[in-house]
Amino acid sequence: MNLIFIGDIFGSPGREFLAAHLPSLIKRYEADLVIANGENAAGGAGLTPEVAEELFSAGVDVITSGNHIWNKKEIFPTLDSERRILRPANYPPGVPGKGSGLFQARDGKTVGVLNVCGRVFSPQNLDCPFRVMDTEILKLRQTTPIIVVDFHAEATSEKVAAGYYVDGRVSAFLGTHTHVQTADERILPNGTAYITDAGMTGSYEGVIGVDKDIILKRFLTQLPGRHEPAKGKRQLCGVFCEIAGSGSARSIQRITIRE
Repeated sequence: MNLIFIGDIFGSPGREFLAAHLPSLIKRYEADLVIANGENAAGGAGLTPEVAEELFSAGVDVITSGNHIWNKKEIFPTLDSERRILRPANYPPGVPGKGSGLFQARDGKTVGVLNVCGRVFSPQNLDCPFRVMDTEILKLRQTTPIIVVDFHAEATSEKVAAGYYVDGRVSAFLGTHTHVQTADERILPNGTAYITDAGMTGSYEGVIGVDKDIILKRFLTQLPGRHEPAKGKRQLCGVFCEIAGSGSARSIQRITIRE
């Protein structure tokens, strides 16, 4: 099974660059499934039903998210009705949507996708991601050995630890949230493809996707400001994973396309 995972899509610059390059990537890698983190796809903070449809039309099969999925309230009903959009599984019971799902890849294989938020440096009081992964992985493995985790977290130490924790129980453990692609892609000892952060799809001439002047002013004055997506040159970041029918990863490769 050939998997493409796209790192955090940031605003219209990220969506437009994704639409321009994803079809050729799908063809090049003969991708059976495309997963993309879309929590910042609408204006740099949140997701709307219209933007979600734009991502699906570009070739994305499953949208994962993170703590910013709640920024646009119009997505709430869609989280309950659209099974292809996931929110982190370790939010409290009763919130809209679900944190995991089963999806059929183009090669006919069933793939479990799990979305979880880390807790280190997080303002949210979330359930333990390690224990939530235990529960969700056990549930998904009743149907398929091929499981992909989007671990949306700030701290590299938490991501590395969580990767080792699920090594051998999931096919790929892919970090998101920090918007800077790391160079530590590898296969962990028990067969799980791992990267600390898949990176960001959007303008790289800002500060992790945001207009640099807004962020500089905020650092200098400590006053809040509305985050606007940066203009300028764009990039697409992600990874390609080759996964065996047994669920073990055969390879992981970084994807970076820049203007």
